[in-house]
Amino acid sequence: MIDAAFLDELDRFDGSLSQVTDARQRGEQRSTELGEGQRFADYRSYVPGDDTRLVDWKLYARTGERYVKQFEAERDLTVHVLLDASASMDVGGEETHKFDFAAKLGLGFCALAAAEHNDFRFSVFTDRFDRIDAGRSNRGEVLALIDRLNDVDPVGEADFDHALVEYAATIDSRSLVLVASDFLADVDDVEAGVEALARNDVVLAQVFAPEEVDPPTRGDTIFRGLERDLELRTYFGSPQRRTYAERLESHVEQVSQSARNVDARHVRVESDAEFFDAFARTWVE
Repeated sequence: MIDAAFLDELDRFDGSLSQVTDARQRGEQRSTELGEGQRFADYRSYVPGDDTRLVDWKLYARTGERYVKQFEAERDLTVHVLLDASASMDVGGEETHKFDFAAKLGLGFCALAAAEHNDFRFSVFTDRFDRIDAGRSNRGEVLALIDRLNDVDPVGEADFDHALVEYAATIDSRSLVLVASDFLADVDDVEAGVEALARNDVVLAQVFAPEEVDPPTRGDTIFRGLERDLELRTYFGSPQRRTYAERLESHVEQVSQSARNVDARHVRVESDAEFFDAFARTWVE
């Protein structure tokens, strides 16, 4: 269960996103739409019907040519959180539960967005996404999200290609997107999903429980799949443990490379880590 008390300690973090997205102006981001905003963008030649208030008369006095100033409209930044709710996230003990830890990362992003009067959206996903916030983007909504997340039972299998591509189509302006997951799926599917989000500033938080990194089992063991109906009986000795560790590290590196391929940022965290240390690495680099 997620305890809301952790939100009180988020004040130590700068919520301005000044190091996170290059649209960054204390809760504002540039769009590509031109209008009467506050940021000068470019000049274009005057045409009849243009607002004469936008003519640069000083430039006209020097050149004899009439040019209209263009400005970039400014929009509030939107933070999007996509939280993996598949069965493989249901791992870990009461203090190290992987889904809860990943959820807290996402809640932290939302809390800091709300503190700066930015919008946030929070969704859980498996093969599809389900938006669970009510669109209020304030601290009260963050607290309500904790109650909703405490009722989520991670089940099913994640489909990154379908769910993330489907979600990307709903984003209508450049945003900050956090995907919190173990990413235990085909790397090509992960990359396809992340690539669909790539016009935004994307952070992949890859979360593992300690027993996944260092399985406590020894000797004759039966491994059962969490997302698929699979069972493997094997002897899990030192050679097998080394192979397991090597394959896990290889998969993490492949996910990290997939992130680099689309200019996303990848952060690996473990659910027994001190939360605010992990959050600091995830929030800014």
